[in-house]
Amino acid sequence: MGSASSSSRVIYLDVDGRIQKVVFSRFCSPCDIKELFCTALGVPRTTNLSLLDSSGAMVSIDPTMPHNTERSPYRVVPVTSGQLADKEELFQNVLTQVAEQFSRAFKINELKTEVTNRLAMLEKRVELEGMKVVEIEKCHNDIKKLREEMASRNNSNFLEDNKKLTPRRDVPSYPKYHLSKETVEALRLPTFDAWQWEPNEMLSCLEHMYHDLGLVKDFNINPITLKRWLLCIHDNYRNNPFHNFRHCFCVTQMMYSMICLCSLQEKFTQLDILILMTAAVCHDLDHPGFNNTYQINARTELAVRYNDISPLENHHCAVAFQIFSQPDCNIFSNFDPEAFKQIRQGTITLILATDMARHGEILDSFKQKVDNFDYADEEHITCLKMVLIKCCDISNEVRPMEVAEPWVDCLLEEYFMQSDREKAEGLPVAPFMDREKVTKPTAQIGFIKFVLIPMFETVLKLFPQIEEAMVQPLRESRDRYEELKQIDDAMNEVQKKKSENLTMGGKKK
Repeated sequence: MGSASSSSRVIYLDVDGRIQKVVFSRFCSPCDIKELFCTALGVPRTTNLSLLDSSGAMVSIDPTMPHNTERSPYRVVPVTSGQLADKEELFQNVLTQVAEQFSRAFKINELKTEVTNRLAMLEKRVELEGMKVVEIEKCHNDIKKLREEMASRNNSNFLEDNKKLTPRRDVPSYPKYHLSKETVEALRLPTFDAWQWEPNEMLSCLEHMYHDLGLVKDFNINPITLKRWLLCIHDNYRNNPFHNFRHCFCVTQMMYSMICLCSLQEKFTQLDILILMTAAVCHDLDHPGFNNTYQINARTELAVRYNDISPLENHHCAVAFQIFSQPDCNIFSNFDPEAFKQIRQGTITLILATDMARHGEILDSFKQKVDNFDYADEEHITCLKMVLIKCCDISNEVRPMEVAEPWVDCLLEEYFMQSDREKAEGLPVAPFMDREKVTKPTAQIGFIKFVLIPMFETVLKLFPQIEEAMVQPLRESRDRYEELKQIDDAMNEVQKKKSENLTMGGKKK
């Protein structure tokens, strides 16, 4: 979209000790990128590859793979036939488990027959395609679609997978990472780069935040229950391009950094701090990747259930408290009924505030209070908490450019998925979500100028310390996207003149 820099990706590979720069369009398929890597490696294009980062972790070969630099190139390793055989055995086990789950979940004969036939077709397809990694992914997607189709027929649960709500009764399996002093300090800053961290590491960072803020000690939260709860939270975020567990982590980390930067523990009660952090963790649970407008226009089950009133945000709240209803995941088990009621009401209020349809209403209410703000007034405190979670929810442009820009790509990808479906279903399409009308600069300029900067500048009146750390980066981001738009406009004008000259030349002939 727009400039050449925004329509291509650059990845650096380590090829036998030599740094190889690879440039490709972000619209390339994973298969095209793999063949390009094979060429760079000097092996046949049909060779299966594994891509490893500097720590040895595997990286998915696709257009959205994380950026790297010449100092941290990816290592490309051909996959042997033995490794493929291991993957084949693993995948066969997965298929067997899926078939067994379907068999237990559905008792209607014709549905069982349909599942069996579809799984057999998938197994046959895998066998015929030689278990290529890209084909395995296609089969996974088909199985996921089949599961969603069967769930919609059963019409008994919103969740993509009802088993996700079942807590892990064993000792939680993610390792306890020792966070270095540098990491602990970086976690407190808005500049933190979440792209460098794996899910297990992010879970450990979230656990650290609850301990560091004194929430575990002050509210007598069982540390093992905290682990189980965080694991269950992770399992109930879907793998959307944008609204996923990494987004949940970023919003919570930004909330943690604002608590530290603005010394909120000196102004709020610990119960308020617990509500802020917990609402941030839960705010997009089980997000389907399609916004409220789609839910309402498509008359989905969520829209019908919640009467078109913030259907997604109401669903996020419902899933959050379904998880808390499981004893092994209830971090509030030591609270008396009145305290739990405050937690529940406070958390619901903040999650519902993240509906952007209410942005003007909430910000106007805060502007009326900010000049004479009273920390002893519960209504003032609630309004401030609502604004804080809104700031954190849409705070990516506060972060450095190299951290923020990939999130724009992820958001546009999710927007385009929705607009493509809306076109296919004959539903209205918002211009800012239409791949044929929007570019990265046009998507960001208005949002930064008219939503982000006015809201953060209003918060700045209460907390001057955020100007350098948050408001100034927003202004710089606005200026950068305006420069990119000028470049795009100039290039489009040149292209337009070329087309006009060609047309005129054709007429003269």
